[in-house]
Amino acid sequence: MDLKEGCGSQGSQEGSGGVRPTSWQLFAGGSTLHGLRFVFPYGPAGARRLLWAAALLACVALLAVESAERLAYFLSYPHVTSVDAVVSGSLVFPAVTICNLNAYRFSRLTRNDLYHAGELLALLDVHLDIPQPQLAEPEVLASLREKTNFTAYRPKAFSMKEFMDRVGHDLREMMLYCRYQGQDCSHSDFRTVSDPPPTPVSSFKCQPCCVQSRSQVCFPIVEYFHFYDLVRGMFGSLLNRPQSGKSQPGRTGICVLAGVI
Repeated sequence: MDLKEGCGSQGSQEGSGGVRPTSWQLFAGGSTLHGLRFVFPYGPAGARRLLWAAALLACVALLAVESAERLAYFLSYPHVTSVDAVVSGSLVFPAVTICNLNAYRFSRLTRNDLYHAGELLALLDVHLDIPQPQLAEPEVLASLREKTNFTAYRPKAFSMKEFMDRVGHDLREMMLYCRYQGQDCSHSDFRTVSDPPPTPVSSFKCQPCCVQSRSQVCFPIVEYFHFYDLVRGMFGSLLNRPQSGKSQPGRTGICVLAGVI
């Protein structure tokens, strides 16, 4: 028998009898993913292949569900707020600061006040006329027109300190109820200590003055002297320096005040 014919017939038999693996089977066999090579084996499909396929699909589904849940939790931007309730045996009396939006009471203004300080209060212009009267309420406008009738009016002497003491807010009219250390208190239990600042009017800030009671406990209640800043169009307050004094711990108090126009 010819040698070439024998070799050719033997190679054809091996080619026809063996199954050549596909590229996907080659990839699964070389992959490091657990179980993938058992899902795509070289041989015929069997029960082992089905079990490995079911296990692999279950793991992939569990991974997808858990990843989606964690992604949704991350996109919700969660935050943790820790609140601890601590019981204190003693409390320091709090500092109370009251800043009035209306520095001066309109009901206390007189014709002489408007003549001298009407422009500072932005109630009158340079010519002592009411600017933009259409913006005022009818009752207020009527009262303002009556007080600004300067026909044949002779102005009197004007004191800014007397004006602020008279037109400014009074603690006796503002305080409705006060109780401290289990006892009732009133406006007579307080005194106001205030010092004018060396700063310009436009840079004034709202700070409390010290209103001290007979019990030598400093109550930082505000009582302000205000000027009008023509540049910014707003009220500024003279800074009041609090008097030195320490609050007593373990005391409670309440002070109710009302606004006066």
